Parts: sequence; structure tokens; C-alpha cells
Amino acid sequence: MTYKIFNAIYLNKNTQKYATPCYLYDQQLLIDTILLAQNSCNKYFKDYNTKIHYAIKANNNLQLLSKIKQHNFGIDCVSGGEIKLALQAGFSGQDIVFAGVGKLDAEINLALEQNIYAFNCESEQEVEVINQLAQKAQKIARIMLRVNPDIDAMTHKNISTGKFDNKFGLSFSAIVKFLPQLRQLKNINLIGLHYHIGSQITNMQVFTNLSTIVVEHFKQLQQQGVTISDINLGGGLGIDYLNPQVNPIADFAAYFKALKASLDLPQTVNLHFELGRAIVAQCGILLSEVLFIKHTEGNNFAIINAGMNDLMRPALYGANHAMLVLNARQDYEKYHVVGPVCESTDVFACNLDLPKLGRGDKIAILSCGAYGHVLASTYNSRTICQEYII
Repeated sequence: MTYKIFNAIYLNKNTQKYATPCYLYDQQLLIDTILLAQNSCNKYFKDYNTKIHYAIKANNNLQLLSKIKQHNFGIDCVSGGEIKLALQAGFSGQDIVFAGVGKLDAEINLALEQNIYAFNCESEQEVEVINQLAQKAQKIARIMLRVNPDIDAMTHKNISTGKFDNKFGLSFSAIVKFLPQLRQLKNINLIGLHYHIGSQITNMQVFTNLSTIVVEHFKQLQQQGVTISDINLGGGLGIDYLNPQVNPIADFAAYFKALKASLDLPQTVNLHFELGRAIVAQCGILLSEVLFIKHTEGNNFAIINAGMNDLMRPALYGANHAMLVLNARQDYEKYHVVGPVCESTDVFACNLDLPKLGRGDKIAILSCGAYGHVLASTYNSRTICQEYII
């Protein structure tokens, strides 16, 4: 299937009404992605009670959230603001798991008030504070302890979260040491363990390695006399940024198969997954327009009206996004595609072969549905661009 956001002819004819830069989301691609994720999960974990929680930090557009809600996803939040957005989109408290290394007291109280499914706790002191606030609210807080398993996710260092030099989670040895103290906290109910080791992971062996460690930890807790009902395996599945038109949907089958390979757990355990990028990344594009073509010694610059304030990933991670020229010509040239922001890091691509460009030509930057609009800012006093569903 050719989706609308990858179809230059369709975009050229149907996007004249949208002022650029803007984000466009293909609803059909989103739905197809959701269905394939669910089907793959059900295939490999058919004997378990499972729940996929959409990681709202990837994209918090309310229209997209409502579509995701319609397909019985849960929601993974990392702030009180995200909890409020989830509730606004129709998710219930029981749909929500709440992670984050620095939860504010007000955010914890909001989560307690909404009776969320579980807090994913990342430090001993956080658990103690939640216990205190739960006691005041006369609540019992369900928690999962986030384990840092010291696994190399083989991804970019800035989106790796499962090594000991990352700020996330607790070592399993620290959790075992904390158990006696945890048993004394009367307003805490430890229901499980939470794992999330990074993002944009494309080596499936990483997930198999994780599942092996999860089983070891589960058995060690049993030896300590601790029975847990839930395991949250996090997310992190990557997408194909280089060839999105060839691979418009992430390889969910390989992801769930890799996790299942070593996950020898009782079928009474509830399994949770937290997928964000893999659900929404490919359904979104950033539509931009060429302002100027500038030739310098040895370089051609295509200066577009989208900037790093609209799409931060290239400046933040050195990320590469494929591009689609809407009114393509036969002749090609190499361009540095750059934005108007007054920073040398405002660069989307270097020496990229593109059809010969001119002022007013439109360029779609692909695979922008995740960590695109949510990272937008008003730097240089620029306006945050609009979002539209097609």
C-alpha cells in the first residue's frame, strides 16, 4: 500500500491549503500500524494477559491519542501533564503507568487521585515519598520497580537508558537490598518490575538478552519470598528512517518473537509493553518549503522554512530523515538542507542527492511522527507549527 504521506503527487495536489512548515499525519498508516502491533503481540503472547501502553512522550496530538485509545491501548506517561492529556483523550486511570526519575509531589498526588494502574519507580527515595503521599491520601499505591539491567541497547548513547551510567532505574542488587525496607511501607503494593533499556533499537538480540535477564530476576524474587503479578518489558523498537516508504511499519513480529524467545514466565503474569516511536513515527511528516538556494564554494545550500525548533532530532542526535521533493525534476544535485534558525546545528542533511530545487519547492521530511512536534520550541521567537490529520 502507498500511504498518502509518501505519495508526492497526492501531497502536491492536496496540501496547498496548509501553510508550511506543518506536520501531517496519515491516519490510515497509524491504524494499520496499531493493528499489526496488536496482532503480533497476540500471536506470540496468546497465553498471557498483555497490554501495550502507548508512550505519549513520542507524540501527544489529541486526535492521534483518540485513535490509539479506540484500539484498547494503555498509556505510558512521564509527567503530570501527560497524565492530564491522557485523561483528556479518554484514557482512564487504570490505563496509565507513570514513569520518570523526578516525579513532583503534585504529579504523584494527581496519579493517586486518578487511581493509576502503577507507578514505575526509579529510586528508593521515590518509593518512600509515594508511600508518604499515599498515606495522606488514604490510598494504596501500586508500584513496579524500574530495573536498570546494565544492558547495552546498541543504539545512540543519548537514547540508551539501561546502562549503569544512565540515570534511569535501580540495579537489581539494590532492589533486593531494598526489599526489607519496602515491606515496612504500608501504603505501597509492589506488583512488578519494569524494564526499559533504550529507544530506536534495531538489533533484536538485545530484546532476547533482556527477556533472559527478566526471567532470572523473577526467579530471584521468588527465592526472596516475593511474588509479583506484573512484568513491564518497556519498549524501544526502532523504525526504518532510511527507507520509510519500503518499510512503513516497524517489524513488530520480530520484536515480540525476540522477547518471547527466552521469556519463561508463568502464564499468570501480566505482561506490559511500552511502544511509542514504533507506533507513530512513520505516520508523520514535516512539510516544508524552499526559501532560497545558495551556492558557495563547493556547496549548495537549500534553505527551507522548517527549522531545528520544528524538528529537533537532527540537531539533538545527528538523526537522519529521508526526504521527498513534491514537484521533482529529472536533474539531481547535492544539497545541504538547512533551516533558518540562527544556529550552525540547524541542519537536516548534508550532501543529499535531491531533484534540482528552486524557491517555493516543497519538501516532505519523512518519519517525523515521533519526537517531532513534541520537541518543538519557540526558539528565535518562531511560531510552533500546526498539525493536521490526512
